[in-house]
Amino acid sequence: MGDPRNPKRADEPWNLERLSVLEREVRSIAPLVTLSGGWAWHFMAPPHEELKIFHDHKDVDLFVEPERLPELIHALTQRGYTRTWTRFDATSENFYRYARHVDGVKVLLDVFVRRVPSVQVGEVRVVEPPTLLTFYGDIHSTDDCVSVLAARKLLAQGLSPIGREELVTRPR
Repeated sequence: MGDPRNPKRADEPWNLERLSVLEREVRSIAPLVTLSGGWAWHFMAPPHEELKIFHDHKDVDLFVEPERLPELIHALTQRGYTRTWTRFDATSENFYRYARHVDGVKVLLDVFVRRVPSVQVGEVRVVEPPTLLTFYGDIHSTDDCVSVLAARKLLAQGLSPIGREELVTRPR
């Protein structure tokens, strides 16, 4: 639910120290959630250089099943997260933002309370790709990143995007 990406910075690398902090935080709550947005594409892609054009890492978008929300809130509170007000709070009963600073990095977790179709990718669960693509223009804003565009093409060909180099290959 972040602001649109700055196209002038699309070819820049993400700050690797920041990404390392975010990934540690993601992995700490992974058993409770399903990843969405840029972090879902990140884990679906093979190892890659972290360029902004590939997928969005400004925040962490995740889903939690309604009955697991209290457990997630407890885990986040134990880790030092606090609820943060956003412009979306007034219009949604199923969205919460939690934030904390870790090693000088502001970590934003956008939590959507809903069951979503998911697949296991390594140690994390991600929104299944066809469903994830439907969230662009509504829940997620960066619909022109390489991963989203590649996944659309692959799925149209009947191919799963999971593990595919196309998710992190610059278009020609």
